[in-house]
Amino acid sequence: MVAKSITVKVPGKLMIAGEFAVLEPYQNLAVMAVNRFVYATVSEADSHQLTLSDFSLHKVPWSWRETDIHIESDDPRLSFVKGALRVTYRYLEEQGLPVLPMHVSTRSELDDASGVKYGLGSSAAIVTSIVAGVLRFQAPRLAEKDIIFRLAAISHVITQGNGSGADIAASTYGGLLQFSSFQADWLLEAYQKADSVSEVVEKDWKYYKTKPITLPENVYFCVGWTGSAASTKDLVNQVRLLKINNAEAYAAFLKDSEHAVSQFLTGAKDNGINQLFAGIKANRKALNQVGKAANTNIETPDLTVLCNLAEDLGGAGKPSGAGGGDCGIAFMPSQEAAEQLALAWEEAGIKALTLSPFIGGETVMKENDSV
Repeated sequence: MVAKSITVKVPGKLMIAGEFAVLEPYQNLAVMAVNRFVYATVSEADSHQLTLSDFSLHKVPWSWRETDIHIESDDPRLSFVKGALRVTYRYLEEQGLPVLPMHVSTRSELDDASGVKYGLGSSAAIVTSIVAGVLRFQAPRLAEKDIIFRLAAISHVITQGNGSGADIAASTYGGLLQFSSFQADWLLEAYQKADSVSEVVEKDWKYYKTKPITLPENVYFCVGWTGSAASTKDLVNQVRLLKINNAEAYAAFLKDSEHAVSQFLTGAKDNGINQLFAGIKANRKALNQVGKAANTNIETPDLTVLCNLAEDLGGAGKPSGAGGGDCGIAFMPSQEAAEQLALAWEEAGIKALTLSPFIGGETVMKENDSV
């Protein structure tokens, strides 16, 4: 008997500039793929099975019945996995392709060994890894990155109900990206109105844009972990409420964020280190102000220490993602300054993470046909 299997790895992400604002049409965000990964292995099996080693779930049976995925487990943590399998299975069926029985197995290194979450986009990376692994196993000719991104974005938004999709883009394409969101409300409505998943994949996603950008060579990227996880969903909801409760403050934030991100992107494009630093500092300020206006703590005291230490050493720092804990990032003007910052962070009780940009995006690890 010939046993076939394929393993893909997809990187996690860190938001660099433009958080919250990216949820509005045509607002730019910078997002970076980092060198921590989720792995998905898809292999031939006698029946559909699912293994999520991080959740201690092994060879859980699942099936496709009446246009839906049925997993023989009621573990709520399986919602994103189920969504990814459902959307990909439907897409394959619509393409007229038979789906072979398969064992889908995932493992993640995005969180700490103790289970601490760093905010590297684990649900998005798991969804992307499953979509990519299943497509590459069942229909390699369809496994183009644009299709992987769109199927993963559809399934993630259906499951979560919101989100920009920047984490999916980072996991799929890798590197440092300039990203404008497809707009979750638009995508949900398009999905609900469509007769098929294929129709949504082939649509013009009018708000969505992504393109690779490059950091200046003399900029050193640092990541610090503050020791407390944050709820992105809660923080996003608080800021979104500001749009209703204080439209003027919200509009001012969008303008400030747009200017800050533009500075960062121009600095990256023109190799202008001072402009890049100015963009990071301006984005930090905009996030701090919108947090205060929304009565939510985006820049926690630990994040303030993290950012101030970066500035004291000649660089620029800010919260990454929704803030409220999780990671902060910094860009430093020399390797020496980056090393000094790591030591200063450790002295202040902030864990310096050994993360760096990952260029490849979704990558096939191994493909084998063995007896």
